[in-house]
Amino acid sequence: MNDKIITILNLYSNDMNIYGDRGNVLCLQRRLEWYGYQPQVIEYNQGDIFPENVDIIIGGGGQDSGQEKIKVDLIKIGPKLKKLADDGVSMLMICGLYQLFGKFFKTSDGEIIEGIGLLDIETYGKSERLIGNIVTQSESFGDIVGYENHSGQTFLGHNVQAFGRVRIGAGNNTSDVSEGARYKNVIGSYLHGSLLPKNPAVADFLIEQAAIRKYGDFNVKGLDDSYVGQARKIAIKRPR
Repeated sequence: MNDKIITILNLYSNDMNIYGDRGNVLCLQRRLEWYGYQPQVIEYNQGDIFPENVDIIIGGGGQDSGQEKIKVDLIKIGPKLKKLADDGVSMLMICGLYQLFGKFFKTSDGEIIEGIGLLDIETYGKSERLIGNIVTQSESFGDIVGYENHSGQTFLGHNVQAFGRVRIGAGNNTSDVSEGARYKNVIGSYLHGSLLPKNPAVADFLIEQAAIRKYGDFNVKGLDDSYVGQARKIAIKRPR
């Protein structure tokens, strides 16, 4: 299957790539290779031409200054991203880009950074920082482990579901037990770490949906993730 190409778009890697979020792209590349596909990575930053054909879109976290830098360009490409999401393209947005895929992010200073509204969420900057190891539980993916570090608190609307329910940690906010958001094949989350190497079930979901959408099937032999399983057990036991 090495003639089957899966194209990954890395969104705003110059400004939205902290806490090891680029590791999500590297994880997808390697797992695609192991499954027999040919991964192709395209970097998209401000002012670049948005590619015609993409199969998976990955975005990371950034400071408020990073969000300020990319906000105008993100609004410009927002309609394309919405169309791709509605067409079933796999996406994973972490922290800062998770927030800007929502309706808006209102900073602690009262400034409103407009989002693209792909996800039915709203985010408000707070004085309290939610930081530390986190474990959530999902019906689709089981335990999801990672690390959160954010002062924005996100609240879900009616048109999204939570990515997971918090077992250890804070998650989206201090008012409920939700973490992240899902819409079709789009996942938003506060989990750094990187998320995907620690959670191969999530990585394989993104790959599977991309392969089915492009080639009609995903008939592959499962990978040996025993080492990841051992690391996950240790990660889950780590203190907050």
